[in-house]
Amino acid sequence: MKEDLLHYVWRMQRFNRTSLATTAKQPIEILQPGLHNAHAGPDFLNARIRIGDTLWAGNVEMHLKASDWLLHNHQADDAYKNVILHVVLEEDQPVRRENGEPIPCLEMKKRIPKKLAAHYLRLLHEESWIPCQAQLPQVNNLTRTLWLGRLAAERLEDKAQAIALELEQNKSNWEETFYQSLARSFGAKVNAEPMFLLARNTPLLLLGKHRNSLFQTEALLFGQSGLLQGPFEEEYPLSLQREYLFLQKKYKLRPIPAQSWKFLRLRPANFPTIRIAQLATLYHQTSNLFSKALAAQEIPEVENLFDVKLSNYWWTHYSFGKESPKKRKTLGRDTIHLIVINTIAPFLFLYGLRKEENRFQEKALGLLENLPPEGNTVITRWEGLGMPADSAFHTQALLQLKNEYCTHKRCLECAIGNAILK
Repeated sequence: MKEDLLHYVWRMQRFNRTSLATTAKQPIEILQPGLHNAHAGPDFLNARIRIGDTLWAGNVEMHLKASDWLLHNHQADDAYKNVILHVVLEEDQPVRRENGEPIPCLEMKKRIPKKLAAHYLRLLHEESWIPCQAQLPQVNNLTRTLWLGRLAAERLEDKAQAIALELEQNKSNWEETFYQSLARSFGAKVNAEPMFLLARNTPLLLLGKHRNSLFQTEALLFGQSGLLQGPFEEEYPLSLQREYLFLQKKYKLRPIPAQSWKFLRLRPANFPTIRIAQLATLYHQTSNLFSKALAAQEIPEVENLFDVKLSNYWWTHYSFGKESPKKRKTLGRDTIHLIVINTIAPFLFLYGLRKEENRFQEKALGLLENLPPEGNTVITRWEGLGMPADSAFHTQALLQLKNEYCTHKRCLECAIGNAILK
């Protein structure tokens, strides 16, 4: 058995509470089991429990064996001084505080329903794509719908938390942080990190000094990418190279390594050269992009923000020195939608949290609800299990469910898993 099951039965109060008593035979009445604590410290906080004739308010700690208290050295940790009850599967030895006072102990070995434990162990050892694959059809649609709604918001919260760390590094500069996050989205999975490094090494303030010239904006970004090292024969990359060398000396710039970029097995439209040209054009065409994203109300308005027209050279090239048939290289609708999912919606969500304006959080969720569902292997597998998605709101929820719950077998924290265990 895992300690997680103890947490679950305590949180849900799904154990035999008849004649509840400590191992020292003192009667127990649970008035409030406490709030589950996922961080350091006792497992449940602010519980209210009557032990004997005394009403206690404090924390609850759980272990499979009582001796784990000593193994983890809790007796010397101030965080555990306010533990009012030690809940264990088995009391293999009495446990005392540092001052010698015994800690009231509740043994659960004979109180957890055998069928519940068996169901949990079956899920834990299931090798299917998701642990509850066979039982999933038994879960009603209302449970699924409510849980997916929570998961979509949770995924946004997780992304917003990652952005918050970058915002802190950028000293609360929203536009700079948005620019860096946007660059990462432009790189998709394959070139996300080098695009992020490129943006971080080419500050928005520097880009803004030259944004009126697309040529200089391209020279800065391509030079900082390390992709202007040549040798070149065509005039345009040679001109960019000369311009960058001048700007590099002027601002004491240092490019990222050229080998950071990946071209192999990418469609030419997704080459990093095209993505950098599109990022340069975007910031040449518009300023204060984060503010404009905040103001956009509907998906078409957002799509219009990313309608970029590349310079003539890129109409006939996907990379430097290799001419190709003439074609306009626009940001595709699917790419823009991924930018909304991975950058714009999380930024709106975080902005709403920071400014305490729920309308931005609602707007973030609304944008996801109005985007078509994403297409990937995870979503296809869910569809095969009878859980189709009709919007990006649902695909984001299903990705969160698979990646954060099913893969790690967190069935006890999942509403669908809970429904099956009931």
